[in-house]
Amino acid sequence: MASGRMEFHALSIMQHANFSFVIPNDVEMAEVKDTSHYDRERKNIILLHGLTGTDTDWLYGGNAQLMAIQYNLNIFMPTTGNSFYLDKGYTGANYETFIAEELPEYIGKTFRTDFTRENTMIGGLSMGGYGALHTALDHPDRFSACIALSSALIVKDLACDIRENIKSVTPPQMRTDLFGDPSELLKSDRNPEEQYRRLKAAGADIPLIYMAIGTEDDLLDDNREFRDFLTKEGADLIYEEGPGKHDWFFWNEYLDRGLSRVLKQV
Repeated sequence: MASGRMEFHALSIMQHANFSFVIPNDVEMAEVKDTSHYDRERKNIILLHGLTGTDTDWLYGGNAQLMAIQYNLNIFMPTTGNSFYLDKGYTGANYETFIAEELPEYIGKTFRTDFTRENTMIGGLSMGGYGALHTALDHPDRFSACIALSSALIVKDLACDIRENIKSVTPPQMRTDLFGDPSELLKSDRNPEEQYRRLKAAGADIPLIYMAIGTEDDLLDDNREFRDFLTKEGADLIYEEGPGKHDWFFWNEYLDRGLSRVLKQV
């Protein structure tokens, strides 16, 4: 198995960007529980970190190496700071463009990896869960599935009163900078519900969505509300919740569960 960390100059965010990777290119089948995953072409998944995180989180806190081996996946894990993986609309701060377009294109050329929609997924935890959902729904032509764990689906709270010091680990100025005018937020493409409505109205091929949240997680109600919305809309959705907090014990278990279920369908 090949693993490591790389850096390249990313034009969309105008900086040298780091990403970690795991590629199961020499796996012993004795290590693999279900060898049928090796009867198909290797798939790719981009895994996004949470707030204050970095590209190495899924390696050192998470189980990226084990998941790569068990499910025959190329796993790529970028660093983007506390951006919520959103574009600000100018070169130097287009983090969504970096994740969805520039990073896969660079990896494709460097590793000779084919990022077709059929073999490409995106996933993440917390801020990265929101980022995975938002990016997948903004680029349904690039991702066949999304795995969103403990997603920071905070847009409705922000829209209620982004100016007040609502319960959050981020200051009001940062939230305003990322999500914009609260009076316009729910109608904007920062809102995953609005993204989904637009795709459905356009008759687009929408990615499969897997969501999971711990029952002791402060984000539980927000995730249940989005689940209910997707269910009402008839989305291709797999939703799970179980005992757990906002921590690696939960994320490692449910990344495994999510991959197991999603790869049966994509």
